[in-house]
Amino acid sequence: MNDLFAQLQHLAELGMAGLMAGLLVFFRIGAMAALLPVFGEQVVPARLRLAAAVALTLIVTPAVADRLPVIPDSLALLPKILNESAIGLALGLMLRLFVLALQMAATQMAQAASLSQMIGGMGPEPQPAIGQLMTFAGLALAAKSGLAAHVAAMTVHSYDVMPAGQLPLVSDLSAWGLQRIAAAFSLGFSLAAPFVIVSLLYNLALGLVNRAMPQLAVTLIGAPALTFGMLVLLALALPALLALWQAALTGFLSAPFAVPG
Repeated sequence: MNDLFAQLQHLAELGMAGLMAGLLVFFRIGAMAALLPVFGEQVVPARLRLAAAVALTLIVTPAVADRLPVIPDSLALLPKILNESAIGLALGLMLRLFVLALQMAATQMAQAASLSQMIGGMGPEPQPAIGQLMTFAGLALAAKSGLAAHVAAMTVHSYDVMPAGQLPLVSDLSAWGLQRIAAAFSLGFSLAAPFVIVSLLYNLALGLVNRAMPQLAVTLIGAPALTFGMLVLLALALPALLALWQAALTGFLSAPFAVPG
């Protein structure tokens, strides 16, 4: 009987240790999942977000079990939960920057094409029609390319750079964040560059025509032609632009803490 009680006590201790480890991983993944592309979109129901966070927790926990600290009691768990949540929010924000870069590029493209009317979007701020199109296409492409598996691998790798239960140095975190924000702006401007350049050249040519023939209603002719030309350019260039965006996202997921080139 004593042996049975000893085994049950041992199993209970193992179960409690596993529960504590799972909770630590869940709070990192749960905070990250709130901002993840695809899983963290406002159109995704909260139950699906929770289910995705739990599924990722079950995948990641066995892989990082040896890197998790031992929690002596529930009081020692609270500060580690706060640290893990902060790390998860930082990781999720860096991934959310890729969606913001896509929306930023789409806004510039819509402005260049004179199609920047606001019609409401997936995020808290309304987006142009081109923004909706590019955001949906980019998220669908990311989901199809195995985003969940890449996120799980990135989370496992994050425990090597950001150990569990330890808050990263503010200086390191801010430097990393500034690098990723700069990279997101660079990506957004790079995606929109062909449209901005074409719009600039077209408007310069339109200005020269207007100077040469003031009696011609350049605006009535030029604006519809510009919109049509931009839509044709969008149809031709969108696959290449989305491929470039996906390559940047995949590169970050494979090396999230590398310095952007």
